[in-house]
Amino acid sequence: MSFNDKVVVITGAGQGIGEGYAKRCATEGMKVVVAELNSEQGERVVAEIREQGGDALFVRTDVGDEQSCIACANAAKEAFGQIDYLINNAAIFGNMKIEGYMNVDMDYLETFMRVNVHGSLLMARACVPHMPKGSAIVNQSSTAAWMNMGFYGVAKLALNGLTCSLARELGWRKIRINAIAPGPTETQALRNTAGDYADELVKQMPLSRLGTPDDMADAALFLLSEQASWITGHILNVDGGQFMRV
Repeated sequence: MSFNDKVVVITGAGQGIGEGYAKRCATEGMKVVVAELNSEQGERVVAEIREQGGDALFVRTDVGDEQSCIACANAAKEAFGQIDYLINNAAIFGNMKIEGYMNVDMDYLETFMRVNVHGSLLMARACVPHMPKGSAIVNQSSTAAWMNMGFYGVAKLALNGLTCSLARELGWRKIRINAIAPGPTETQALRNTAGDYADELVKQMPLSRLGTPDDMADAALFLLSEQASWITGHILNVDGGQFMRV
């Protein structure tokens, strides 16, 4: 897979799986736009990529804000000429509220859904005008989409639907869009949200270990690559067999 001089925009790339995506893409020769709300974390990732000889740009981005998404895409275009790939990783997850639909604050829920679902749409709408034929998008779903796990699961299920709908809309542009559905993955966000329960989940899985950001990066690179040139509208589980769909 050759990615030399390709340009990728990665949201939520200041930590966790998103940081793993950013550093791996840089290692593969891509120019990386770190689209991150947390300026300190985003600038740190860019600095570490540059220290390793990579080319990266930080753009403070709120994926729940349409104008912020447009500004990010414009900054990527101005810096690197075009956008070849978009990885929609940003989401509210670490430290999210653990509440049921019957008692969650509606303002919080609306903000949650705007970031976790519409954020991917807003970034796609902002980036696609700068993406040539043969470009690709990867959305970050979750196995929670099929587990009836409250509003987090519903958001990921909606994201799966969005992925498939956009695959139809973008096909004529020769832009592919797929999603990765990670199982429990070793990040600080997982520990903040699930705590020791993550270790209990592992015991129930055929491949009984937590995933790693590298596991997700392997899958993302495949979906972005020409090796996946006839794959679009697909949700790829990367989950150690946690959830099997027939």
